[in-house]
Amino acid sequence: MSSAGVYPLQVASTYAPAERRQKIALLVPLLVVVNVVMFFITMYINNCPHNTVDDKCIAKFLRRLSFQPLSENPLLGPSTYTLQKLGALNVNKVVHEHQGWRLITCIWLHAGIIHLLVNMLSLLFIGIKLEQEFGFLRIGIVYLVSGLGGSLLSSLFLRNNISVGASGALFGLLGAMLAELLTNWSMYSNKCAALITLVLVVAVNLAIGILPYVDNFAHIGGFISGFLAGFVLLLKPQAGDMPYSNEDGFPFRRRHKLYQYILCVIALITLIAGFSVAMALVLRGGLNIVGLYRLGINYD
Repeated sequence: MSSAGVYPLQVASTYAPAERRQKIALLVPLLVVVNVVMFFITMYINNCPHNTVDDKCIAKFLRRLSFQPLSENPLLGPSTYTLQKLGALNVNKVVHEHQGWRLITCIWLHAGIIHLLVNMLSLLFIGIKLEQEFGFLRIGIVYLVSGLGGSLLSSLFLRNNISVGASGALFGLLGAMLAELLTNWSMYSNKCAALITLVLVVAVNLAIGILPYVDNFAHIGGFISGFLAGFVLLLKPQAGDMPYSNEDGFPFRRRHKLYQYILCVIALITLIAGFSVAMALVLRGGLNIVGLYRLGINYD
């Protein structure tokens, strides 16, 4: 949100003093690099020319980095088998083969070059200003918690497909931004404009989830997790944030409001309880888990 209270996504919350030196974002660019490197590793292991019948690979000049046929993967990426091999979310393997680590590894994999570009551009667009405002540690925790939350909800409702992608974590950053707006409400001017803009952005992104191959359960799970984590990690003192002094010459003391502490405690309890219940349901087979008849890919 700008100093006038208008909320473009590229600015998180710039109510801090203008003269304060802006932090350098390190985590978000690192996350982008890791995701890009993982995609190249995935494509190298996939080796389409060697593993595809009739050699129908796309962009054959890339040799073993070439893409699977569009009929198999329309997003220009690897095969389902390769994604499973490298840690895609497969509920059957999580439940029956005790591979719970897939709940985390899936958020570092992408189904195709298009999938990767969309997610990484979104991460840069959303994450850099948040990291500059709140630091790499807090944003890193929100990112991982949201990714896990998206994987858990996806595991409960999507049983016949594998799932990969960082969208759950990205939606978590959006949820954290909404929580930050609410918990630091008094520090914003033009509050309604900021809130309406953010809600519209979230609604548009959720609407995209009705498209084929998009995992909206991961989006919703990530958003809820990030929203709750935002109340815990992104609260700021409400008084004296500006370098002014009172009439006695002493600087104002920054303090958190009572409602901030209340929201923080409620969110933390809800987050822990929700994760515990969801994890228990997933590891016990979830909501009437059935056999996997056909594996597809969910691009979240």
